[in-house]
Amino acid sequence: MNKTTLKFELDLDFVLVAITAQLKDYMFCYKANKQLGTNFAKIADLELPYNNDEDPFYFSRYFYLMTESDTELYILANKGTEGFLVPEMKKVDFFLLIQNYIHEEDLKEIINGLNKIPEVLVAVEVEPKKLKSKENLIF
Repeated sequence: MNKTTLKFELDLDFVLVAITAQLKDYMFCYKANKQLGTNFAKIADLELPYNNDEDPFYFSRYFYLMTESDTELYILANKGTEGFLVPEMKKVDFFLLIQNYIHEEDLKEIINGLNKIPEVLVAVEVEPKKLKSKENLIF
Protein backbone atom coordinates (compact mmCIF):
# COMPACT_ATOMS: atom_id res chain seq x y z
CA MET A 1 0.00 0.00 0.00
CA ASN A 2 1.33 3.42 -0.97
CA LYS A 3 1.36 6.29 1.48
CA THR A 4 0.80 9.85 0.43
CA THR A 5 2.18 12.57 2.63
CA LEU A 6 0.71 16.03 2.58
CA LYS A 7 3.19 18.78 3.37
CA PHE A 8 1.58 21.91 4.67
CA GLU A 9 3.43 25.18 4.98
CA LEU A 10 1.90 28.19 6.69
CA ASP A 11 1.67 31.41 4.73
CA LEU A 12 3.54 33.86 6.95
CA ASP A 13 3.22 36.83 4.64
CA PHE A 14 3.35 39.49 7.34
CA VAL A 15 5.78 41.57 9.36
CA LEU A 16 5.77 41.16 13.13
CA VAL A 17 6.94 43.67 15.73
CA ALA A 18 7.18 42.62 19.39
CA ILE A 19 6.45 45.39 21.90
CA THR A 20 7.06 45.47 25.63
CA ALA A 21 5.06 48.19 27.38
CA GLN A 22 3.50 48.18 30.83
CA LEU A 23 0.20 49.65 29.64
CA LYS A 24 -3.37 48.47 29.21
CA ASP A 25 -4.18 47.71 25.58
CA TYR A 26 -6.49 50.71 25.09
CA MET A 27 -3.91 53.10 26.60
CA PHE A 28 -1.13 51.66 24.45
CA CYS A 29 -3.27 52.17 21.31
CA TYR A 30 -4.09 55.72 22.38
CA LYS A 31 -0.40 56.56 22.80
CA ALA A 32 0.52 54.76 19.55
CA ASN A 33 -2.16 56.75 17.70
CA LYS A 34 -0.77 60.02 19.04
CA GLN A 35 2.85 59.11 18.30
CA LEU A 36 2.36 57.52 14.87
CA GLY A 37 -0.55 59.61 13.59
CA THR A 38 -2.64 56.47 13.16
CA ASN A 39 -6.21 55.67 14.14
CA PHE A 40 -6.19 52.18 15.65
CA ALA A 41 -9.69 51.09 16.62
CA LYS A 42 -10.85 48.13 18.67
CA ILE A 43 -12.27 45.24 16.67
CA ALA A 44 -13.56 41.82 17.75
CA ASP A 45 -11.19 39.95 20.02
CA LEU A 46 -9.04 37.24 18.47
CA GLU A 47 -10.52 33.90 19.54
CA LEU A 48 -8.21 30.89 19.78
CA PRO A 49 -9.62 27.47 20.58
CA TYR A 50 -7.46 25.63 23.10
CA ASN A 51 -9.18 22.24 23.36
CA ASN A 52 -12.54 21.11 22.03
CA ASP A 53 -13.89 20.65 25.55
CA GLU A 54 -12.63 23.98 26.94
CA ASP A 55 -13.54 27.61 26.37
CA PRO A 56 -11.37 29.46 23.82
CA PHE A 57 -8.82 32.11 24.75
CA TYR A 58 -9.52 35.73 23.79
CA PHE A 59 -6.95 38.37 22.92
CA SER A 60 -7.59 42.10 22.41
CA ARG A 61 -7.19 43.24 18.83
CA TYR A 62 -7.00 46.70 17.23
CA PHE A 63 -6.97 47.57 13.53
CA TYR A 64 -5.73 50.40 11.32
CA LEU A 65 -5.68 50.56 7.52
CA MET A 66 -3.03 52.64 5.75
CA THR A 67 -5.29 53.72 2.89
CA GLU A 68 -2.53 54.95 0.58
CA SER A 69 -0.95 51.47 0.42
CA ASP A 70 -3.77 49.15 1.62
CA THR A 71 -1.43 47.96 4.39
CA GLU A 72 -3.30 46.46 7.33
CA LEU A 73 -1.91 46.97 10.84
CA TYR A 74 -3.11 45.00 13.84
CA ILE A 75 -2.16 45.43 17.46
CA LEU A 76 -2.61 42.16 19.33
CA ALA A 77 -2.35 41.72 23.08
CA ASN A 78 -0.04 38.84 23.96
CA LYS A 79 -1.80 38.27 27.28
CA GLY A 80 -5.33 36.99 26.93
CA THR A 81 -8.10 35.65 29.10
CA GLU A 82 -6.34 32.41 30.02
CA GLY A 83 -2.84 32.49 28.59
CA PHE A 84 -0.45 33.88 26.01
CA LEU A 85 -0.91 34.31 22.27
CA VAL A 86 2.78 33.46 21.78
CA PRO A 87 3.75 31.52 24.93
CA GLU A 88 7.47 31.46 24.12
CA MET A 89 7.53 35.28 24.32
CA LYS A 90 5.92 35.87 27.73
CA LYS A 91 7.77 39.15 28.32
CA VAL A 92 6.17 40.70 25.22
CA ASP A 93 2.98 42.63 25.92
CA PHE A 94 1.82 43.42 22.37
CA PHE A 95 2.47 42.46 18.78
CA LEU A 96 2.12 44.76 15.80
CA LEU A 97 1.21 42.56 12.86
CA ILE A 98 1.52 44.20 9.44
CA GLN A 99 -0.16 42.52 6.48
CA ASN A 100 0.30 43.38 2.83
CA TYR A 101 3.30 45.30 1.63
CA ILE A 102 5.05 47.87 3.80
CA HIS A 103 8.11 49.78 2.64
CA GLU A 104 11.22 49.12 4.74
CA GLU A 105 11.59 52.81 5.59
CA ASP A 106 7.95 53.01 6.74
CA LEU A 107 8.55 50.02 8.99
CA LYS A 108 11.64 51.64 10.53
CA GLU A 109 9.65 54.83 11.07
CA ILE A 110 6.89 52.90 12.87
CA ILE A 111 9.36 51.02 15.08
CA ASN A 112 11.25 54.22 15.92
CA GLY A 113 7.96 55.96 16.71
CA LEU A 114 6.88 53.15 19.03
CA ASN A 115 10.24 53.26 20.81
CA LYS A 116 9.70 57.01 21.46
CA ILE A 117 6.62 56.30 23.60
CA PRO A 118 7.94 56.70 27.17
CA GLU A 119 6.19 53.58 28.50
CA VAL A 120 7.52 51.35 25.72
CA LEU A 121 10.60 49.48 26.89
CA VAL A 122 11.35 48.02 23.46
CA ALA A 123 9.76 47.53 20.06
CA VAL A 124 11.67 45.24 17.72
CA GLU A 125 10.96 43.28 14.55
CA VAL A 126 10.64 39.52 15.03
CA GLU A 127 10.90 36.78 12.40
CA PRO A 128 7.54 34.92 12.57
CA LYS A 129 8.98 31.73 11.03
CA LYS A 130 11.19 31.24 14.11
CA LEU A 131 8.23 31.16 16.53
CA LYS A 132 6.87 27.82 17.72
CA SER A 133 3.29 29.11 17.96
CA LYS A 134 3.27 31.09 14.71
CA GLU A 135 -0.09 29.54 13.75
CA ASN A 136 -1.72 31.67 16.49
CA LEU A 137 -0.87 34.76 14.45
CA ILE A 138 -2.82 33.66 11.37
CA PHE A 139 -6.41 34.87 11.36
